[in-house]
Amino acid sequence: MPKMKTNRGAAKRIRKTGSGKLRRMRANKSHILTKKSPKRKRRLRSATLVSKADAKRLKRMLPYS
Repeated sequence: MPKMKTNRGAAKRIRKTGSGKLRRMRANKSHILTKKSPKRKRRLRSATLVSKADAKRLKRMLPYS
């Protein structure tokens, strides 16, 4: 059986935590920042966990992580 291929796009955006959950950065922090409040931009800096429904699909994309 050959090795499974990792989806490189997903691997660059998502990493696994110590407990096996998936972490991701939040969207909407790249441009048009003037109209967003400082509180909102501060919250977008922090990482968050991937939802359970998406995590099930992503585990197939990241077989060795």
